Amino acid sequence: MDCLFCKIIADEIPSTKVYEDDKVLAFKDINPMAPVHILIIPKVHIEGANALDSDNVGVVSDIMLTARRIAEELGLSEGWRLVTNVGEHGGQTVKHLHFHLLGGKKLNTELA
Repeated sequence: MDCLFCKIIADEIPSTKVYEDDKVLAFKDINPMAPVHILIIPKVHIEGANALDSDNVGVVSDIMLTARRIAEELGLSEGWRLVTNVGEHGGQTVKHLHFHLLGGKKLNTELA
């Protein structure tokens, strides 16, 4: 498979990991859009939110709990944002389900 995030999971491409367990991996985004910008991905390849179904949707709760844990560890008590992009028009550039954890400053309320 020629998936960037699958290669990061397999340690074929280096990343700055902030959390890892048997289901999810979290690492710093190489092009941060906020002082804190962490990508959280499932270790199983799921192309995106449109590919979620009753067999794999449980990974979203694992990601949500991981996001909360990381936000607490990084002291984001003032607030943070968790975003996933879906499809080309939604801004998804890597075809592997991933969530952006953003924080460390007051974030703009405009999303488009």
